[in-house]
Amino acid sequence: MKLEELQRHAMELPETDRAALAAELLTSLPAVLADEDDGVAEAYRRAKELDENPEAGCSWEEIKRSLGR
Repeated sequence: MKLEELQRHAMELPETDRAALAAELLTSLPAVLADEDDGVAEAYRRAKELDENPEAGCSWEEIKRSLGR
C-alpha cells in the first residue's frame, strides 16, 4: 500500500482513532532534538541566561497569575 493511500484511509477514521494512531506513530519514533528552526539554540541561550542571572526568571505561579489563572 502506498503512503498516499494509507493517509487517505487514516483520514477516514474517526477522530479518536486518528488520535490513537498518531500517538502510536509518534511513540515509535526516536526522541531526537532537532535544530531546524533554531528552537534548540534559543532554549540553550535562555538556559544560559537564567544560569547567569536567576533573578531574570519567574516562577510557574507567576506565569499562571499573569495569564489570569
